[in-house]
Amino acid sequence: MDAVLEAVKDIVLARINQESLSDRPILIKARALSPQEAIGNPETYDFPLLKGKEKIVEADYDGHLGHAYTDMPGGFQGSLSGLFGMAVINNYRRALQVAAINALVSRWGLVQDTVHCKDEQPRTCARRCRAFIEEKYPHISKIAFIGYQPALLDAFSTGYQLKVFDLDKDNIGQTRFGHVILDSDRGLAEALSWAELVLATGSTLTNGTIDGVLRFAGGQKVIFYGVTIAGVAALLGLQRMCFPQQP
Repeated sequence: MDAVLEAVKDIVLARINQESLSDRPILIKARALSPQEAIGNPETYDFPLLKGKEKIVEADYDGHLGHAYTDMPGGFQGSLSGLFGMAVINNYRRALQVAAINALVSRWGLVQDTVHCKDEQPRTCARRCRAFIEEKYPHISKIAFIGYQPALLDAFSTGYQLKVFDLDKDNIGQTRFGHVILDSDRGLAEALSWAELVLATGSTLTNGTIDGVLRFAGGQKVIFYGVTIAGVAALLGLQRMCFPQQP
């Protein structure tokens, strides 16, 4: 149903109309970045971007950039109204619209971190995410990860009971940082109910699974991570952690 994405699109379209941007010849350009452009060289980890499983689509709106992970990368050039008027029928369109939302919220000054961090920044961000959870949720022990993000799993691999889910068939059944990667198509609802906290990749927005995550887990215990959901989290008040620019 893409209820979350549609709700955000309503907010974005209302602001676009308020600012009289819909009919102006303003273009959104999106392109699939190479792994080196998107994430640099984080030597320690096997990020999906480096394995070619996913790519980042980059939207450029008036010099403001927005990124979105997707398994269906592609470009677009047209007006804002044309872009957001497209029916969400596949991951390609989801990624374009989400990237554009990130570029827009950057222009509006609502969020600063709308592009992916590079090199050693993912490791630094992961450590800060662990410190954030330890401070905010000192008594929880059971965490469900939705999406395999190696730097984060490494940071949380000790001291917690973890269930880690992914959609990538090459990851499922493999042991990463002491934890077996589980199939997101099996047992996810039970795991979300079991968990005291759910850490979910923002890519759930671009692969169409975010509504199910929120429905089964309940929004209060879900914290999203990553750049893809930056704009949507800001506009809807969803919990998100991302600390890429901290030294």
